[in-house]
Amino acid sequence: MAANTLLVELGVEELPPGAIDTLSDALADGIRRGLAEADVAHGEVSAYATPRRLAVRIEGLADKQPDREVERRGPALAAAFKDGRPTKAAEGFARSCGVGVDELIHLETDKGTWLGYREQQRGESTTALLPAIVEKAIAALPVPKNMRWGASRVEFSRPAHWLVMLYGSEVVEAQALGLKAGRTTRGHRFHAPETIELSHADDYLAALENAWVLADRDARRERIREQVLAEAEVQEATAVIDEDLLVEVSGLVEWPVALTGSFDERFLEVPAECLISSMKANQKYFHLLDDAGHLKPLFITISNIDSADPQRVIEGNEKVIRPRLADAAFFYDTDRKRPLASRIDELSGVVFQQRLGTLADKAHRSAAVAAFIAGRIDGDVGQARRAAELAKCDLVTEMVLEFPELQGIMGRYYARHDGEPAEVAQALEEQYLPRFASDAIPQSRTGLALALADRLDTLTGIFGIGARPTGTKDPFALRRAAIGVLNILIKGELDLDLRELLELASAQHQELPYAEGLVDEVLGYMLDRFRAWGQEEGIDTEVYLAVRARPVTKPLDFARRLRAVQAFAGREEAIALAAANKRVSNILAKQDDALGSGIDSGLLQEAAEKALHDAVSTQRDRVMPLFAENRYPEALDALAGLREPVDTFFDEVMVMAEDEAVRRNRLALLADLRALFLEVADIAQLQQ
Repeated sequence: MAANTLLVELGVEELPPGAIDTLSDALADGIRRGLAEADVAHGEVSAYATPRRLAVRIEGLADKQPDREVERRGPALAAAFKDGRPTKAAEGFARSCGVGVDELIHLETDKGTWLGYREQQRGESTTALLPAIVEKAIAALPVPKNMRWGASRVEFSRPAHWLVMLYGSEVVEAQALGLKAGRTTRGHRFHAPETIELSHADDYLAALENAWVLADRDARRERIREQVLAEAEVQEATAVIDEDLLVEVSGLVEWPVALTGSFDERFLEVPAECLISSMKANQKYFHLLDDAGHLKPLFITISNIDSADPQRVIEGNEKVIRPRLADAAFFYDTDRKRPLASRIDELSGVVFQQRLGTLADKAHRSAAVAAFIAGRIDGDVGQARRAAELAKCDLVTEMVLEFPELQGIMGRYYARHDGEPAEVAQALEEQYLPRFASDAIPQSRTGLALALADRLDTLTGIFGIGARPTGTKDPFALRRAAIGVLNILIKGELDLDLRELLELASAQHQELPYAEGLVDEVLGYMLDRFRAWGQEEGIDTEVYLAVRARPVTKPLDFARRLRAVQAFAGREEAIALAAANKRVSNILAKQDDALGSGIDSGLLQEAAEKALHDAVSTQRDRVMPLFAENRYPEALDALAGLREPVDTFFDEVMVMAEDEAVRRNRLALLADLRALFLEVADIAQLQQ
């Protein structure tokens, strides 16, 4: 079976840069799925894209489907013949197969014998299959918003102008989006506007590069990265390459050329974050830092042309960025004319959530919780309350209204300008930490208290109005909030009881329609997040279930147990002791009557049960102080020594003795054994 390279390219007007990667990958996946469904073998699949094209190249694509044997089943044998002669059912089936009745075969099944027919079906050619496959893949693209162009009824993200479909050197006769496939592509809009005739699918990348187009997304990004770093080196500076910005800029150009421009040093009086946000969000510029990490009055822009007069391009960009930075400076100066605290009243006009009130209401609730937490973690109660009052004030400043990503950052700058305590100002930025699972947590006590209070208020409030997140919808980012609380408590080593905090936070809300059972629901939801947290930490699911089975409400304690049980689970003794605990759990679960307290040593008859009783008593005296100090690894290490007496007990002792007193005594001994392990976790769960 012969094979060749397939090239599919759809030429369009400039696509949204944020959609290019998604559309490119989706086109490649759609064609790949279509070939798999058609059972056509192929090699590597490569997705290419620029602002003006989506392309897929598939190497080693077989020229046809494999031949296959097709089996058809007709009527049951009993209905196919009567008195030795074929019935109309048999004759009709034979005609449908294009053969005589004598050429049919018998098919044996578990439901009897049937007439049947087998034939070799030749595989269809790949070029005959491709039009439908490609058309279906294009139609299924996740286009954010369709449009029409000209008099056509065809819809796509942007007007489509050409379609290339080559199998080797052969044009595949196909149509899509009203375009007839050919071998003609186009180069750079300005440097090589002429059409390009492709002789072979393998010529694609080289032909486009000769026409000033880097079609390979990854190669284009790396070209941009290299150029930016080289420009920065010339300026004796460090370029900050934001990966998201790199992807976006790559989606704006086909032939990247990095150029360095400058701006007036007076703008450096504005916080660097404001200038950087303006340069990134509005102009897609990369910024530069000096050796001390301070912003330099320089920027790097990526042009889509290799200009004969690059200085004119640079001057054009400098002219454009000047008013943008002037706006940032104006916002900064305007905002500082009023103290941040003067904006507290404005929060009464900003709705947090319709049923939960305004941002002013949220600030009031959070202040009470933050003050309580600060008192528990040796923080400053007054500063925690003040930070909560000011926490959302920067949301109504001109700067944050223009650049929402600066929330918290501007709060810190404005609070410092107003003479607020340094830790209060720091907390205004830290309230949003951690932003994601591996992010840093607040470093100040006030920041810790505020970050916790804000998230706990959101969690109890949203759950309290019945807006619990589902498997697919979490509009208030409650999962992130819950994991943020866990990370703060664990990484900050804050030994706080989550139930107590949730009770306090829920009590701050005036009316919640789902207040009954709210704390238990939110607590359960948050502790369930430990499964995902544990996966990040390399914790097995069985270990999580073992700890989750216990009524542990302090996340720091929960995490310590998880790590201790994970280490214990890797020991040889753990397997046997987990099995024994499972067995004990099953035995005790079947007992209708409550077991008495204490063990009567006079009823211990067998040497094995006496040995187990002594071992359990000895280990209890040893491990209970360890449990009290949360020294779970050492406690489990000690309990591992119970393996031998436990194994011997089950080998030599009949637990369910006929004598009721002896039986109940032995059950009490097993209950004591299990209770020791339950001080850490239900290790019977390790058997799952």
